Amino acid sequence: MNDVLTGLLSDARAMAPRLSAWRRDLHRHPEPSFEEYRTAEYICGALRAMDIPFRRAGRTAVLGELKFAQSGRTVAIRADMDALRVQEAVQRPYGSQVPGVMHACGHDGHVACLLGAAALLKARADSLCGTVRFLFQPAEELGGGVEELLQAGALEGAERIFGLHCAPDLHTGTVGLTPGLNNASVDHFTLRINGKSSHVSAPHQGVDALYIASHVVVALQSLVTRMSSPVEPLLIGVGTFHAGTTYNALAEQAVLEGTTRTVSLDARKWAREKIDETARTVSALYGGTAEVEWEDFGAPLINDPAATAEATGVADALLGPGHVVSDRALSLSGDDFADYLLRVPGVYAYLGTGSDADPCTLQSIHSTSFDLDEDALPIGAALGAGCAIQWLTADKL
Repeated sequence: MNDVLTGLLSDARAMAPRLSAWRRDLHRHPEPSFEEYRTAEYICGALRAMDIPFRRAGRTAVLGELKFAQSGRTVAIRADMDALRVQEAVQRPYGSQVPGVMHACGHDGHVACLLGAAALLKARADSLCGTVRFLFQPAEELGGGVEELLQAGALEGAERIFGLHCAPDLHTGTVGLTPGLNNASVDHFTLRINGKSSHVSAPHQGVDALYIASHVVVALQSLVTRMSSPVEPLLIGVGTFHAGTTYNALAEQAVLEGTTRTVSLDARKWAREKIDETARTVSALYGGTAEVEWEDFGAPLINDPAATAEATGVADALLGPGHVVSDRALSLSGDDFADYLLRVPGVYAYLGTGSDADPCTLQSIHSTSFDLDEDALPIGAALGAGCAIQWLTADKL
């Protein structure tokens, strides 16, 4: 197995110009969540050129499938493909040509790695059995893209799933693989507080939604500081607050938007229930009412320990011992890859993409000057293909 995997990385490095070309084309033409129409067509074109069957799913998702001659296991590899609504700050030959939109999270690189993995597996089709599915997912940044692929049967019969994310905090040539909890859940709430408008000179005749909302914000923070365990991370953040129409009248309505980050399914449920209860109780205390709407962006991302050990073995075979970082710090950012892991054992790897030679590759994701070291792309492609080969050929999972 080690000989096969070593050859895999050599082949991946030989196709580095192709990987870079894929990534740079996507970087020039970024598209935000659920608007990845050109991106999807580009992916379809690349799969068609490799003679890998595919089909469209939902609005912009693409599901490729490589069935080998002999039957066997089914495994999946996923890449997200949407960009962010930010303006690229650094002039590059392959810079974004779309004003106000940029691949500032590395999803262009993720797609290139998955296309590379598909090419590597296609070249080894005669020696493999089973099925590999290639999941090109929209809307990771917004949420909802997972459902389009699930409804298309992307995980039917699958026994393992692999995904990766670029990691500017890790240098190229290293891979972060941590069993268990890696990322927090991410949920979005919209809280509407309804009151009654009156002139400020007669506050007793109205119900001040702005005043109520201010108390709600403070009360929500007390859930973190006084009602949750201090040894289990919990974040409740309110990012927007809109209320009132004029300076001399009580606000009839206030609208808050925020997010929660939790590290277990129980804590996720508890936080949602407590936010709903707090909003209603505080609003009623001052004569108002409250409505809370929730959007699920992603569960806590928990790597399956066995799948992580298997992927670590692949990474060691590809890169040599000492290149796997197994204690990367927990992040309260989220990724909806977690929703696949609720259904199928798998692993989410962090691909080192930082280089001291280019400070932009060391910038955090979502930075307007973010870039990635393209020398990492062959490693990502080989790692995805290697995990698929490992899972397809293992005696048992």
